[in-house]
Amino acid sequence: MAKAPAPAQVAVPVADFGEHEPSSDSLHMANWIVQSKDNANRSFVIVDKKDARVYVFNARGRLKETAMALMGKAIGDDSFPGIGDKPLSQVKPEEKTTPAGRFIAEMGVNAGGEDVVWVDYDAAVSMHRVRPLVKAERRLERLASATPDDNRISFGCINLPPPFYENVVRATVKAGKTVIYVLPETRPLQAVFASYREPVVNMAAK
Repeated sequence: MAKAPAPAQVAVPVADFGEHEPSSDSLHMANWIVQSKDNANRSFVIVDKKDARVYVFNARGRLKETAMALMGKAIGDDSFPGIGDKPLSQVKPEEKTTPAGRFIAEMGVNAGGEDVVWVDYDAAVSMHRVRPLVKAERRLERLASATPDDNRISFGCINLPPPFYENVVRATVKAGKTVIYVLPETRPLQAVFASYREPVVNMAAK
């Protein structure tokens, strides 16, 4: 008796990082976004705070470009109540967090008249060009270093190399609605992204 044909293999979509080697959290998150279509056919950005790195993808999950970034000085995944209304001089060290979560990017202008990409407007958290205003902070040197260990210096905003901000992040947001995923650093992915499930390809690889 002839055997029944083997069931057809269904290709599982995965994110394309090109030649870059992401952290396991960034890899799992990008694959889940592509498989679940959580980005709703929009370009998306992954902010990996532990790795101090930002990834920008097209709507199908193909990496456009990645770059190192400066993050909030304090470890934490939540914004403090009322932080967006505080003058910078009154922000306490423990309040300088970059909040984790899913956000819809919006172009805007900060209090200094500079164009920024708002991540969380109410918390005054944005992505913008790195500003080397305080020499002692060594922001340009921190951004250029090979390790993420010295990339925690901002009040909570995500500081980016100017060419990457202007030519990749800003250009992507201006081209259409963009989803920003800021990964947590003190809790699991599913604790922040309630519908997150470990991507099929990662489970199959165990």
